[in-house]
Amino acid sequence: MKPIDALREIATLLERERASRYRSAAFRRVAAAIEDLSDDELRDDASLRRRAGIGDSSFRVIHEALAGAVPAYLAELRDRFAPARSTLRAKLRGDLHCHSNWSDGTTSIGEMVDAGRALGHEYLALTDHSPRLRVANGLSAQRLRAQLDEVPSFCDDRFTLLSGIEVDILDDGRLDQERMLLARLDVVVASVHSKLRMESSAMTRRLVAAVSSGQAHVLGHVTGRLVRGERGTRPPSTFDARAVFAACAAHDVAVEINARPEREDPPSGLIALALAEGCLFSLDSDAHAPGQLGLIDEGAARAERTGVPPERIITTWPLDRLRDWLAR
Repeated sequence: MKPIDALREIATLLERERASRYRSAAFRRVAAAIEDLSDDELRDDASLRRRAGIGDSSFRVIHEALAGAVPAYLAELRDRFAPARSTLRAKLRGDLHCHSNWSDGTTSIGEMVDAGRALGHEYLALTDHSPRLRVANGLSAQRLRAQLDEVPSFCDDRFTLLSGIEVDILDDGRLDQERMLLARLDVVVASVHSKLRMESSAMTRRLVAAVSSGQAHVLGHVTGRLVRGERGTRPPSTFDARAVFAACAAHDVAVEINARPEREDPPSGLIALALAEGCLFSLDSDAHAPGQLGLIDEGAARAERTGVPPERIITTWPLDRLRDWLAR
């Protein structure tokens, strides 16, 4: 295999681990540094060592790949992160929630698109954060308009990048972006990122107002909980789930099944309740790096275990049907 392919695959698998942002970025930087080098130049150890960022691990990967072997570190990661298999996974056609380095993602739009293509996606929605989430470099209206100009360049006959946003649900249920600008986007994922411990009745009103606004397509990670990971744990928000899911069903807003293992959101009991209320679902990766797009493998396995019918998951739909639904 080519050294650059080995380095990029290692970065992708480390991103899937989620606790290795800096390690994965280091391997991507080395891949970029050697992109224009010939095999003969890569075999010049002294010259290679002088290049910034090439340490013992990446040096060894390059030489093992040049020797015709799968680098040992890559083989270890492949074993560790072998994808979960499910019948549902084969039916997924895309992903409606991902982030680029325009907000708090680690890589460019192009790298996210390349990773989506490599997974066999037909479409991917670019949903960077909205302005209130300053810690995530949320997009102002001006920056979002600039991003909208970039989106068409990533589309062709076999792949579509959908314009979108993960918009904050404000305390009163309003959405954190200009209404006319939201109307220009293909996909609006509405999520709560602040005051997660709000009193139950107030949180219920907040969520119901957001999904009843006529502006949202997907209700993102509805409870906001964290069950594991480097950020620690966080209890779910409390609200009248039946009322919220009834509003989702009435206003044709899909409930997100967030595939990130540290979230497992919604919990299984709430998925069952949303099913009973007649909701649609969007199975999404919430990826912040190219390798994290592969987390839909785990999300699909979980959705299958909880009995969600594939036809109720909008990310199994072909693009034409999805577009018709989004434009409702």
